[in-house]
Amino acid sequence: MTAADPSQPVEVRSIWHQPKAVYAVAFACVIAFMGIGLVDPILKPIADQLDASPSQVSLLFTSYMAIIGVAMLVTGVAASRFGAKRTLLIGLALIIVFAGLAGASDSINEIVAFRAGWGLGNALFIATALATIVDSAHGSVAQSIILYESALGIGIASGPLLGGVLGSVSWRGPFYGVAVLMTIALAATALLLPATPPAARKSVLADPFRALRHRGLLTVAITALLYNFGFFTLMAFTPFPLDMTAHQIGLIFFGWGACLAVTSVFVAPALQRRFGTLPSVMAVLVLFAVNLAVMGAFTGSKLVLAVGVIVGGVFLGINNTLITETVMKAAPVERGVASAAYSFVRFSGGAVAPWLAGRLGEEFSAHLPFWVGAGATALAVTALAIGRGALRHVD
Repeated sequence: MTAADPSQPVEVRSIWHQPKAVYAVAFACVIAFMGIGLVDPILKPIADQLDASPSQVSLLFTSYMAIIGVAMLVTGVAASRFGAKRTLLIGLALIIVFAGLAGASDSINEIVAFRAGWGLGNALFIATALATIVDSAHGSVAQSIILYESALGIGIASGPLLGGVLGSVSWRGPFYGVAVLMTIALAATALLLPATPPAARKSVLADPFRALRHRGLLTVAITALLYNFGFFTLMAFTPFPLDMTAHQIGLIFFGWGACLAVTSVFVAPALQRRFGTLPSVMAVLVLFAVNLAVMGAFTGSKLVLAVGVIVGGVFLGINNTLITETVMKAAPVERGVASAAYSFVRFSGGAVAPWLAGRLGEEFSAHLPFWVGAGATALAVTALAIGRGALRHVD
């Protein structure tokens, strides 16, 4: 973008001046990303009231992430045939239906199954939303990513808070809350986002796999798969050794999400300008691995775990913004296809990690899940270092 460099300060000042359609999609993103952290405060209440083990309850994450990962393969196909707007609305409608059904469930198996349906809706929405914001927003790709990550951060921050408040009344409350908020998001998207025609070229299921032939995109995807082991170990397992009320855990994870939101918008771009994208990502992942290792060493201390969760948000916020921007530039393919291919790989880590952490904590030690997460995050640094030659162009 050499021609645009002289006007960069103007673009930065106007980053928040966007079409209404962009803010409609961003608002829907906030609600969609609430679903990630929403269940954290109610994991233990669900386990207690439905007589389920930590590994069984962690399947709420596993089914959700596994379906998102697989469904990402068809998001590009759907969007290219139905248009971005219809795909977004279908995804939102599915989230409303399955979130409501999860709230009405009476067994852990039912909730796990309905979370899978919720994941299908999120997959259709998330990949299409990112591409829609990037294509519709004013400014550069990097600025569009910041808008998207802002929505992600606000959603992830507010999800645990909402889950804690509603979960203190009943574990069903957060599910019904999401259904109501998603209904509002669906209405806003339907009214404010202009109709988008089907793409001139129809995507096919093979496109994401072809995209992964590009070494740069594959490197980023593998890196994300590995650090997601650490990410979702922190998300899905920490509430059990914390052993606090839904409201208390909600506040802790709100702190985590707030740090994630602030660093993704303000700190990540500053580090990128000062040190470059890849060096910043590698340094942050090393720090996150150390953070998980400390949590593993002092799992018996609720203070250490609480601080570790909040500090982890600092590192994940920076990493998420820089990794997402790298994905958009990693390979010469359509952004929707790149997002689908990357998400398919990375959500595999998000699907396996919660269940694995629960099993390791039950059968061996509460310390072990954090050490495994730290080790996987360290491997992510290694994977990025090996493949960084194919990503030198991102800056």
